[in-house]
Amino acid sequence: MDALVTTQWLADELGAADLRIVDATYVDGASGRDPAAEYRAGHIPGAVFLNLAQLRDTSADLPNTLPDAKTIADRLGILGIASGDRIVLYDDAPWHTSARAWFLLRMFGARNVAILDGGIARWRAEGRETVAGDTAPRAAAFDVQPDLRKVRGLAQMQANLDTSPEQIVDARSAARFTGEEADPRAGVAPGHIPGSSNLPYGKMFDADGLWTRGDALKAAFADAGIDLTKPIVTTCGSGITAAVVAFGAHLLGTEAALYDGSWSEWGANPATPKETGK
Repeated sequence: MDALVTTQWLADELGAADLRIVDATYVDGASGRDPAAEYRAGHIPGAVFLNLAQLRDTSADLPNTLPDAKTIADRLGILGIASGDRIVLYDDAPWHTSARAWFLLRMFGARNVAILDGGIARWRAEGRETVAGDTAPRAAAFDVQPDLRKVRGLAQMQANLDTSPEQIVDARSAARFTGEEADPRAGVAPGHIPGSSNLPYGKMFDADGLWTRGDALKAAFADAGIDLTKPIVTTCGSGITAAVVAFGAHLLGTEAALYDGSWSEWGANPATPKETGK
């Protein structure tokens, strides 16, 4: 299975014994939306609801840091997902949160994970079937095998400033990156990590909502001054859209790391250096 699958591919594979379809929609509570209720109102046949909002370290002060292995194993087991299944993720979120789920599941041992190109919006636009209610899967055993080599913490990011082993790529908007726009979180400074490059996550998509591919995707990275042959670590506001850029790099054959605390951690820490401007 490719890392990015089409709606036609998924329609042809519906009902396959090893296929698990997962709604990975996550939105900010301030939006007034309820992703779980939206899932129950209509989802792709056979899909389960991941509840990405709960797959995080709820004891941390930061908004979206990785959960522990037990949390992952328990949730995926309840949803009937085993680590060897073919897992297809989709979402209906402005931040393309299926990419965060893709990063998360792979970090904890899922071996065959894909994103549905265009998400459920594309599925619906093509007139394909959706069903209401909850899917009731059989419980499964997800064999958690954490591999956190592609996750970066604060100390590792600080070391980057001294040794520069990795290119730091910020997925936030240009206005957030330069500091022209204030951070929406109280107590978080404006600006960016010194020496980082800005590649807004929206650059990963075409006007029709599909993922940018091939030369156009390569050009997005090149225009941001990013060398795909050298190590990359992605960052954003809270670790969500950083995964979008990481997935874009994956489509081009580059495995990027992700700074889990992102600007929520760096920008709130009075000891970390910050830059503004381009």
